[in-house]
Amino acid sequence: MDFISQGIDFFQQGGLVMYFLLAASIFVVFIGIERALYFARMDAGSAFAREFMLHIANGRFKEAVDLTDTQRGAIADILFGAVAKNSKNSRKMSSYMEIQSGIALSKLRSRMYYLSVIVTMAPLLGLLGTISGMISTFSVFNLEAGEPSAITGGVGEALIATAMGLCVAIIALSVHAYFSQRIENIVTDMEMCFSAAESSRVELARAAGVKGVIETSLHSGDAAEGDEA
Repeated sequence: MDFISQGIDFFQQGGLVMYFLLAASIFVVFIGIERALYFARMDAGSAFAREFMLHIANGRFKEAVDLTDTQRGAIADILFGAVAKNSKNSRKMSSYMEIQSGIALSKLRSRMYYLSVIVTMAPLLGLLGTISGMISTFSVFNLEAGEPSAITGGVGEALIATAMGLCVAIIALSVHAYFSQRIENIVTDMEMCFSAAESSRVELARAAGVKGVIETSLHSGDAAEGDEA
């Protein structure tokens, strides 16, 4: 109980700014937990990309299609939709993967902006607390110079608010950096898997049982359209 009481006293010494910093820290924790749960559902990790690429490299196209059907994650969902429903021609498949990957990445980056704001805002709030504490200190010098405890209280408010602001910013920056790196890894895996899927489009489509597959690449199709024009 003494520890809790001391913590409350310490918090109150930081001034009004501490309540805003507390709210910001709770928001950071909420975003971290929510993003962790979302990434757990949508990110299968690099293991999926390696296994998919290995199936393609070894000509196991049926296994590659089955993997996209059974594996969780944004990349697997996009690949399955591209192969099973949009692989009759290169243009349609490429457009589908580009659009769906943009949507998936937008969802993965959701709420990351708020972390960036908190990283910038928390030290500023701490600085505001510092200024408030120093103003109180100088007021004491002018009005209550005979009370040292009042002077140290103002200095304490300044130091506590600054420390709290820096702690919140460091935590928010760590969470932001962690999920930003995971997003970069997902983008890399997407590019590799999508490139492999496009280069083996015909084989994957046949393995998925797609009828009426057009055996022309995106570039040859563009050339043909140019000749017709």
